[in-house]
Amino acid sequence: MSNIYVGMDVHQRSITLAVLPAGAAAPTAVEQVPNEPGPLRRRLDRLAEAGPLQACYEASAAGFVLQRALTAWGHACTVIAPSLIPTKPGVQRKHDRYDAVQLARLFRAGELTAVRVPDPAAEALRDLVRCRETIQRELLKSKHYLLKFLARRGVVYRAGTLWTLPHLAWLETLTRDGSPLTGDDRETFAEYWALFQYKRERRLVLDRRLAERSTAPQVAPMVQRLQCFRGLQVHAAMVLATEIGDWRRFTSPGQLMAYLGLVPREHSSGGREWRGGITKAGNSHCRHVLVQAAWSYRHRPKVAAALRARQRHQPASIVAHAWKAQQRLHTLFQHLSYRKETKIAAVAVARELVGFLWAVMQDVPGPTTGAA
Repeated sequence: MSNIYVGMDVHQRSITLAVLPAGAAAPTAVEQVPNEPGPLRRRLDRLAEAGPLQACYEASAAGFVLQRALTAWGHACTVIAPSLIPTKPGVQRKHDRYDAVQLARLFRAGELTAVRVPDPAAEALRDLVRCRETIQRELLKSKHYLLKFLARRGVVYRAGTLWTLPHLAWLETLTRDGSPLTGDDRETFAEYWALFQYKRERRLVLDRRLAERSTAPQVAPMVQRLQCFRGLQVHAAMVLATEIGDWRRFTSPGQLMAYLGLVPREHSSGGREWRGGITKAGNSHCRHVLVQAAWSYRHRPKVAAALRARQRHQPASIVAHAWKAQQRLHTLFQHLSYRKETKIAAVAVARELVGFLWAVMQDVPGPTTGAA
């Protein structure tokens, strides 16, 4: 019995199925079923009577619930990276039936790229880390609300750097008697200030929670080793550990750099060679923390007390590798920032940092993941 390939275009209430047997020139059926376990399972079980199913659907907001359900029912299911699906430039129409048929055709031809499917526990921890990033973005919005409101009223802090302890104390005084804000303005500012304080407190709570979860057996070895490097503390290490998972699935540093979107674009033909900015086509969460960490390498190599504490009880070879990374990346940052903008230098250093991290993570097992 030959395989039967099933492309699924998944929506919240419905799923469009395209059934393409291994030797068929065209789909034998294209139909829509409710996105409910009962009707979907009955339909797939009937299809499986003619041969083993090989189903696939695009990674989306639907998550991995459908993939886990099909696996539990005994059907193979792969989640596809949507950004890597081949497309025809001349095709200007797109609808559910077309998408399902294309998924089935390309999946049978081996032209689709699967994404890693984490187990439920790893996915839950990853979402907790992403929640902290969401709170950080919301906190930045609240800072903008406060500063822009005060700027519209002509109240500007000129005594030093913004968002330091003196600045926060000054903002607190604006809610009390004697403030230059009066009436409705003071009430408006008080609401913005209370919102900022709430988000700040939630971030602290999540930071404490992530510090506790960083000691979990499935991520602790990775987090401890990543923190040996300058610029990577608990939060950044947790982002890299939960987003990448098993680092050994990348056979070379270049593969990991491309996965993170840190490699340059290229459009070369014949004797003409052109390379542009980075692709930004990979995991944006990892790319952000790596670029932020890269800025610390503009300073001279140094092992401060906090970094020394993080490196304690780690193998001497890892500590030496982290020191070598400091020297190499500092030299690279200084060299590039002399010729180019410092932002470009930071991105280049982040790309080089990935190579150092990949080298020390090859003997660290990743969390348990499902096959995809």
